[in-house]
Amino acid sequence: MIEYFQIGIIANTHGIKGEIKVLPTTDDPKRFELLDKVFVDTGKITKEFEIETVRYSKQFVLLKFKGVNSINDIEYLKSSTIKIPRDMALPLEEDEYYISDLIGLEVITDEGNSIGKIKDVLITGSNEVYIVENEDRKQILLPAIKECILNVDIANNTMKVHIMKGLID
Repeated sequence: MIEYFQIGIIANTHGIKGEIKVLPTTDDPKRFELLDKVFVDTGKITKEFEIETVRYSKQFVLLKFKGVNSINDIEYLKSSTIKIPRDMALPLEEDEYYISDLIGLEVITDEGNSIGKIKDVLITGSNEVYIVENEDRKQILLPAIKECILNVDIANNTMKVHIMKGLID
């Protein structure tokens, strides 16, 4: 299980007083207001920062970290990812799962046949779609609806599904 979740990517600095522009990669950008600290991963190092202020500008979240008061102190973080530990993630509702926990699940039909593993999740307007890839790298798109997804068992790394007519050629 992944222990850290990415919630944003630092797009650029903002102004000269040490603020950064973050492109949120979380469902709810307002969640930044609930955080006291975040972890910034440059690809070489991961550093913890305490959040001083959170503001919004267009599609960006503007963050100011405590003790960072100059563009020079923050510029090296451009293109870095912002992460939080799993225990700081927003709680899930019933039948909700973190995408990172779904990736790699073995998908088994209600007839007991394995059809592959979840490779990715597409976020659409109405419902999510699970991309299942078999050993031949052929992909099947499964809608994340109750008629199709029968059971998700994260502990046993499986998802039981009903294949609706027309989903598999």
